[in-house]
Amino acid sequence: MSELTLTTPALLFPAISLLLLAYTNRFLAIAALIRKLHDEYQENPSKFLVGQIKNLRKRVALIRSMQFFGMASLFLCVLCMFLLFADEQLIGKWVFGTGLLLLMASLGLSLWEIQISVDALNIHLKKIEENKHTK
Repeated sequence: MSELTLTTPALLFPAISLLLLAYTNRFLAIAALIRKLHDEYQENPSKFLVGQIKNLRKRVALIRSMQFFGMASLFLCVLCMFLLFADEQLIGKWVFGTGLLLLMASLGLSLWEIQISVDALNIHLKKIEENKHTK
């Protein structure tokens, strides 16, 4: 096996940081939408809004998991750098590999959340099309 240097895990810092920022922005957008839907539901309860809220609950849970795995990946990259600094190559490689797996899990959950988001948008588009044809 080749030697792992301090710069290898350090390369992931900007990528993971940007990823976590994107996840946080998604979370904030969904939180604002949930608050808006809550107000709408208080004024005019409907099954459509309940379905949207259920969808958003699932997306919030996914984003929480995405953030958890992303942060855990970043933590393991830092730990890996410490282990490499302490001249613990083998353990450092295992920790770095685990960090990469967690990052992949985070990205996989992100793909799933995007698919749910697209499905929700398609429901809105279908509802618009149905309203257009009934007029």
